[in-house]
Amino acid sequence: MQTVRRMELKADQLYKQKIIRGFCHLYDGQEACAAGIEAAINLSDHLITAYRAHGYTFTRGVSVKEIMAELTGRKGGVAKGKGGSMHMYAPHFYGGNGIVGAQVPLGAGVALACRYQGNDQICVSLYGDGAANQGQIFETFNMAALWKLPCIFVCENNKYGMGTSVERASASTDYYKRGDFIPGIRVDGMDVLCVREATKFAADHCRSGKGPILMELQTYRYHGHSMSDPGVSYRTREEIQEVRSRSDPIFMLKERMLSNNMASVDEFKEMDTAIRQEVEEAAQFAMSDLEPPLEDLCNHIFANNPPLDVRGTNQWSTLKSIS
Repeated sequence: MQTVRRMELKADQLYKQKIIRGFCHLYDGQEACAAGIEAAINLSDHLITAYRAHGYTFTRGVSVKEIMAELTGRKGGVAKGKGGSMHMYAPHFYGGNGIVGAQVPLGAGVALACRYQGNDQICVSLYGDGAANQGQIFETFNMAALWKLPCIFVCENNKYGMGTSVERASASTDYYKRGDFIPGIRVDGMDVLCVREATKFAADHCRSGKGPILMELQTYRYHGHSMSDPGVSYRTREEIQEVRSRSDPIFMLKERMLSNNMASVDEFKEMDTAIRQEVEEAAQFAMSDLEPPLEDLCNHIFANNPPLDVRGTNQWSTLKSIS
């Protein structure tokens, strides 16, 4: 969780220096969701999420260096500098998806493949409260329940869909009940141990052939929706500060471990120093690595059809100005 926090704070800094550009949605505040889910599933299980994906990219096994280089668009990035913030991938991790809610039916498709192959694997399909009113999500719930797909649907409810509070956006904010015919549980998404135990329960439910299950993780993001959103026009600074002081996921776990003599203050200091160094080295690499060359632009496109002429030209034509 601390690595994700430091990584996101460094991304914030590089964005403000205009070294990272374009869309960038930070995950600080929500780290317990990613860490807790990953602690309860296997690396052979599958996971797909929306565009706030840096944390899950890290927990799925991608290095900080590759994530930072992807954010700056360098060829050493996890998607070779072509994906950016919203499009990072790893084995059994299907991104980073930019279309609101679209990853949920894709996740159900992955779960269908798991059931079809009979490999005892599951898929975690995540979406936010802002996507929870999408029609495609309800269609997916229906199909997943009919086919008893091994899919954990996870609503990361961080209280705001872009700049709109859940109370203004949803007639019912009980997102864990939205599955109707799918059992649902509400979880404290700021407590990594709660998330881990709830996910273990949900994973066992799916693996035992009972079909899908829905989890609502009640969490909070400290930054705005994206880097273009200051995050204080629709909520107060005091609200953010209150959440930070009362239920920060890293602070809560740290205090719990200290009070139970599971770690010392010095150990935490050493850990944080090592993490800061790792993130700083990753940032230096992300700024010094080369950008992908122009000849790589059309690589990794899995189509071999001849170009289709439309209005006398095609996408590979070299166009010349005749003015």
